[in-house]
Amino acid sequence: MAKAAKTAIKTKDQKAAAEAKNWTKVVRAIRSPKSGAYTFKESIVHKDKIKEFLAQK
Repeated sequence: MAKAAKTAIKTKDQKAAAEAKNWTKVVRAIRSPKSGAYTFKESIVHKDKIKEFLAQK
């Protein structure tokens, strides 16, 4: 039953599905200057902007 629902969504709006493939979830590790512990920043970024996102401080 779940496969049928997934297939229905896939065929219903193929243009939106194709556009969604251009986005990527990026996770950055950011070190805290106070404690030295790492925190993680997650963001959904367009595939053309990944290097720019990772270059930010």
